[in-house]
Amino acid sequence: MGNKVSIILSTYNEAQVIERTINEIFKHIDGVEIVLVDDSSTDGTLEKVKKINNPNLKIYSRKFRGLASAFLLGLINSSGDIVGWIDSNMDSLVKNLPEMIKKLSSNDIVLLSRYVEGGSDHRTQSRIITSKIINIICRVFLSPKIKDYTSGMFVMKREGFNHVVPIGYGHGDFFIEFIYQAKKRGLKILEVPCVQPADQETLSKTAPNIFRFLKVGFFYLLRVFQTLLNRK
Repeated sequence: MGNKVSIILSTYNEAQVIERTINEIFKHIDGVEIVLVDDSSTDGTLEKVKKINNPNLKIYSRKFRGLASAFLLGLINSSGDIVGWIDSNMDSLVKNLPEMIKKLSSNDIVLLSRYVEGGSDHRTQSRIITSKIINIICRVFLSPKIKDYTSGMFVMKREGFNHVVPIGYGHGDFFIEFIYQAKKRGLKILEVPCVQPADQETLSKTAPNIFRFLKVGFFYLLRVFQTLLNRK
């Protein structure tokens, strides 16, 4: 397409995978700009990132504020005609980005989906069940046309942000309202299948224990009903 691509990453204690993720992005997308926002990692993530010598890597470090505000900070400081978001631990899914970008020629947003034909989820049973329940609730109360409201990876034409901008608070739940509002405002969304890999040791910063897991699930559900109240 000849458009500049910016990929936004948010990190918190991703030292085990962040170099692989960044290198995979640079490998698969020519001339890509990576905007990385680190939320006070304590495991050496930021130090590892700073050792990567590439002028197309922008690094921002701040006190912990969450995924939603990290995305907004990355968006403000990005310059691409196409903007993407990927969980920093999804290094194995980066290879999907070039095809997703191509599909923007006839779509406004392309997102990876575990719940369209060809997609699947290989995480722990508790995370699979919770994800399915949240997505069923989203399809019932918001729109059945979106199958995966909690996907951690998408690309979007920058001009689309003239119509919808995510609220800058929350964690992964911000994506529920963002993708619903994008659909509501007439943006053309395409879901492409992905295979969510099995959990790795670094994958559970958002919900590292059962208490935190239930708390995060509650906030996802709360976001659904906030979106319902705000949808007019």
